[in-house]
Amino acid sequence: MLLPTLFLLGGFALLYVGAEALVRGGAALALRLGLSPLVVGLTVVAFGTSSPELVVSLKAALDGTSGLALGNVVGSNVANIALILGTSALIRPVAIQSQLIRLDVPIVIGSSLLLVGLLADGVLGRGEGALLTAGIVAYVGFSIRQARRESPVVQAEFAGEIARPDGSAWRDGAMVVIGLGLLVLGGQVFVSGAVDLARLLGVSDAVIGLTIVAVGTSLPELATSVVAAFRDEGDIAVGNVIGSNIFNVLGIIGPVAVVAPVQAGGVAAVDLWAMVGVAVLLLPLMRTGFRLVRWEGALLLLLYAGFVARLALS
Repeated sequence: MLLPTLFLLGGFALLYVGAEALVRGGAALALRLGLSPLVVGLTVVAFGTSSPELVVSLKAALDGTSGLALGNVVGSNVANIALILGTSALIRPVAIQSQLIRLDVPIVIGSSLLLVGLLADGVLGRGEGALLTAGIVAYVGFSIRQARRESPVVQAEFAGEIARPDGSAWRDGAMVVIGLGLLVLGGQVFVSGAVDLARLLGVSDAVIGLTIVAVGTSLPELATSVVAAFRDEGDIAVGNVIGSNIFNVLGIIGPVAVVAPVQAGGVAAVDLWAMVGVAVLLLPLMRTGFRLVRWEGALLLLLYAGFVARLALS
């Protein structure tokens, strides 16, 4: 069991470093091409931070373990809300912006319900994957359009968060190439470790995807949200999670299904409805005073513990 665990840890390290290099190099090149920091933040950075999940899911689907790929997305979405937001709210009550309640959380719920419906026959085909992929293109386009209407203060905030390029463009290009290479290698190592661990434990690839792989690929979001909670930047903590859930369903499992049809495998209907359920529960919790308070965070963590316990017992 030691070797598969080392493969998991080593693969995750490669994925993390590769994603960092891809984001830094890609953002610098995009700024050199004349894109605004706001557009770079909503496109290059957003896709780059989701690249580990995309690579892991794509590699798993191509290897014929699509249950792991789907489990990664479903498990990550449950973990993002129940584990990450729960932990953030437990650390410090999180303020909620009204736009999240009016627009973004309903999109999470709608995209999750769409995925459940498309998987009713047990498989996500290429046409259905294309439909989900079109959804993420529309969402990003809408987000960019809305963001360009933001006040100069918000525009300046994005400019401050994304460093201006220094050094040569060749170096930035090299970082993109190296980042992509590390992502591919890390994805291979990570998936290999996950599959071997599943076989040793006698559980399905889907269960490993729903738990270990899901939490592993969600660690960057967990770190970002916890740090944001400690700094009393609740909008970052919540926005990070909600945006990630939308990308997971539309921007990850969609393109993966276009490349290789995804079988539901060991991902049961109850797991899919758990993904929908935690998103639906988030709406009334957010509307109570437009804050997530500590007892609500504790409730979310308790629900995640129940989700994992059910998988362990099954």
